[in-house]
Parts: sequence; structure tokens; C-alpha cells
Amino acid sequence: MSDDFAGLIFYNGNKQKNGGIPMIEKVNPSHPDKLADRIAGAIVDLAYEIEADPRIATEVLIGHGQCHVIMETSVQIDRDAIHKAIYRIGGDIKPDILVVPQDTYLSKNQQGKLRCGDNGIFKGTPLTQEQKKLSEIARKIYREYPADGKYILDGDRLIICQSNAGSEALRAEYPHAEINPLGDWTGGTDVDTGATNRKLGSDMADSVTGGGLHGKDLSKADVSVNIHAFLKAQQTGKPVQLCCAIGDEEIDGMPYSEIVEEAKEYIRHIGGFEKLAEWGLF
Repeated sequence: MSDDFAGLIFYNGNKQKNGGIPMIEKVNPSHPDKLADRIAGAIVDLAYEIEADPRIATEVLIGHGQCHVIMETSVQIDRDAIHKAIYRIGGDIKPDILVVPQDTYLSKNQQGKLRCGDNGIFKGTPLTQEQKKLSEIARKIYREYPADGKYILDGDRLIICQSNAGSEALRAEYPHAEINPLGDWTGGTDVDTGATNRKLGSDMADSVTGGGLHGKDLSKADVSVNIHAFLKAQQTGKPVQLCCAIGDEEIDGMPYSEIVEEAKEYIRHIGGFEKLAEWGLF
């Protein structure tokens, strides 16, 4: 038995005696939904290369040889740079890009100083040992098999769906897991479509609320307040619940500008918005 999975069974056995644990899912950076998140993140990275404080919101739909991108932005990004990001992340696919300016009323909200960029409810929840462990397992498998994959933990039941991998080799490492229930498969965007912010459970665990984490600049509460709530929950070990209205200048007792700076430092530390999109917050 893999040491990783053996530890999970022991830990989960103890937790189940105390009332059970939630199911957990992780998808890897080559899952079609994560390809969409990564392309959106790469475009936001391009915006920050042009301006220190851009306004941008990007949605991506990818699959079956097509990549559709809709951008609401204050920044003029070179289309060749966007095409290169799409090809680098998504492969040989046809880009379809629509660029529109950000809404005038939304733009006025940020004039003069940083204010909350949206209405929203946000939650931060401390990660469980199971969530951390499944994240480690997902990363370990992806290092060996960098292709589309999904991993689920439900109590002592571990499900591994990993494309372009020998199921027997995975069974040897994880003998008590369910490996590729339908057999070996190829995966990717020829099998399934991907869309931005469709795997927030994988990205945020129990901290999921209504806001999408990817494809937006840091003035957007969906990015900055989500990051703030998640980090505070990890630091304090306690759940955090916040709400805000568009235009708020203070959230959680902090100036909104400080929350944005905290999120900016977090993004800088991990390597950018595309890197955030690879695995999310854990």
C-alpha cells in the first residue's frame, strides 16, 4: 500500500468515528476546466505586464479544437500574445477572441481609490488534513503523468481517474484505490469542454461561495476577498465569513486597498495568475 494512502485510511478512520468527513475533489492543471482557467490567468498576467493596475475580466470556453475568449478590459493586449498563451496552454486549437471595454459605471467605481469591485459573500475555511493529503497525491501523480486527471476522496475511498497512464502501474502504487473505472483513457479537450471557474471546489475546498477566482484583476472582490478570507482561515484555524457591496472601502476591518495588496503579494509569491489557476488555493 502507498504510504500516502495508508496515512489517509488511518486518519479518516479516526475522523469517521467523530461524525464523518466531507468528500473532496481535485483536478489537475491539464483538466479541460483548468486549461480554461489557466488561459484566463495567462491573459490577466499579460494585462499586468502592461499596466500596474489593469481592469480585466476574462471568460474562456475551450474544447474540440476551439477556444472562445470574451474579455472586458481597460488594457489593450496584443492579440498575438493572447494567441501564443492559448497555443502554449491548450495546444493546436482555433482562437476566437472578443474584446469589449469595461462598463463605464463599473470603471467609475475604481476612480480615485480602490473600492470593492463587486457585491458578494465570501467564506474562508481551514483546510483539513484530508484535503491537504489529497492535494499532495494529485500533485504527485501529475508529476509522473502530466495529463488530464481527477482525484476524489470519500472517507477511505480514493478514486483516481488519470488519463494517458497505465492503470496497472497506478494500482501497484495505490492498491486500495479505484483506478480508471472505465479503463485507460486519453482525456483532454478532444473528450470534454472546459470553462473558467467550473472547478472551484477543487480550487477552494470548503471555502467555495459564489465568486469565481480566475480571469479577473485584483480590484475584483471575487479574487482579492476570496484570497483574504482563505488566508485568514488558515492563519487563525477558524472559519471566516464576509460580505461586501460594490463600492465598499473597508471589509473585515481593513481598507479594501490593503486586502488588494495582500492578494497581490500572494499572487506574486506563487508566480502569477496562471500559476494560481493550475491548482487553486491548495
